[in-house]
Amino acid sequence: MYKREVLTLILAGGEGKRLDILSEKRAKPAVPFGGKYRIIDFPLSNCVNSGLYCVGIPTQYNPRSLHEHIGIGKFWDLDRMEGGVFLLQPYISDVVTNWYRGTADAIYQNLRFIRDQDPRLVLILSGDHVYKMDYRNLIRFHQERKADLTVAVMEVPWEEAHRFGVLSLDEQGRVTDFEEKPPHPHSNLINMGIYIFNREVLEEEVEEEALREDTSFDFGKDIIPRMVSQRKVYGFCFSGYWKDVGTIDAYWEANMELLGSSPALDLYDKQWPIYTFIEDRPPVKLSHRAKIKRSLLGSGAIIDGSVEDSVIFSGVYVSRGAQVRHSIVMSDTLINEEAVVDRAILDKRIVVGRRAKVGYGEELRPNRKIPDMLRSGLTIVGRNAHIPPEAIVGRNCRIGTDVGEEDFPSLILESGESIEKAEEGWK
Repeated sequence: MYKREVLTLILAGGEGKRLDILSEKRAKPAVPFGGKYRIIDFPLSNCVNSGLYCVGIPTQYNPRSLHEHIGIGKFWDLDRMEGGVFLLQPYISDVVTNWYRGTADAIYQNLRFIRDQDPRLVLILSGDHVYKMDYRNLIRFHQERKADLTVAVMEVPWEEAHRFGVLSLDEQGRVTDFEEKPPHPHSNLINMGIYIFNREVLEEEVEEEALREDTSFDFGKDIIPRMVSQRKVYGFCFSGYWKDVGTIDAYWEANMELLGSSPALDLYDKQWPIYTFIEDRPPVKLSHRAKIKRSLLGSGAIIDGSVEDSVIFSGVYVSRGAQVRHSIVMSDTLINEEAVVDRAILDKRIVVGRRAKVGYGEELRPNRKIPDMLRSGLTIVGRNAHIPPEAIVGRNCRIGTDVGEEDFPSLILESGESIEKAEEGWK
């Protein structure tokens, strides 16, 4: 029913600055998650599981890995004659002269695509949240109340509310107040970044916003606050698992939560599978020396050391005597003999030298470069970095993308310090 009435748009152009080097070379929705997936796999799978098979994905920032991952949508059953998945890249025309200025601008610049699909309703999703949700319940709620806009909402701890748009609802569920990221929230009911619009209303609102000069062209900052006083805006209360993994700490915590005996986000639920691009990798291989405790292991991983409370992606090699604890290790990373990785996030294709220690000591001095983002003791290592043998890397350290052994000024990197790839001079 809904696939002919509803067009889904997944906003996937975000830069994801709070994830720092993890999103430096890729769009935030393309960041790997859970030993196998990308973040965008969750809203995409939710669409398919909800019977929504016409999906447009506006992209912008570093889209290559995201485009390669999605392709023609085969692994989500979106390679079909009717509907399917559409990757919507920014373009320049006689009307459009800028890249997307905000979430609502991404919709405005794709109005032609929306009109071509001719839906009655438009479902707008963020591509950077981890959750399971049956959108049919949201759609039904919207239709029953004859709303112009319905916003999915949920309660969060009061101390987290300031990070989100905050709402108030009356007894019928109508939104009476909306404030984007207030320093002192009046409510702990927050905007999940999931919207269902009547198509005509959406067109009118973004076209009106396009005429304003002093706008950020954002749903949360501009359009929804105005609509609350002028339109029928309702809040759909959601009580399941939903996680904004937009910070380093939140990303690490969400991965670690998967390791529990009964995680809130169940990746093994056959009734609501999470689909993803399937790599041709061999099975996991464990040597007779391998010690595994409460961990996820991706396909093709080879474990000859010990792994504890960690998420290991495909193709990772943990060598003899090496130890990985409380860490996320992404694809094709090599951890050499007797190395130790503790409370760290390692991006793809990293080499940790023999007997090196990543995440060492008790000193928790915040990172000097990004103190607000890296202060809980986690150490992050960017893609393709090489850590020298015998090196000792402290807590809250930041090793940039493509850093080589030659970029280390010494074998000791004190807690809170960073290393970047040295600039190559003229040859």
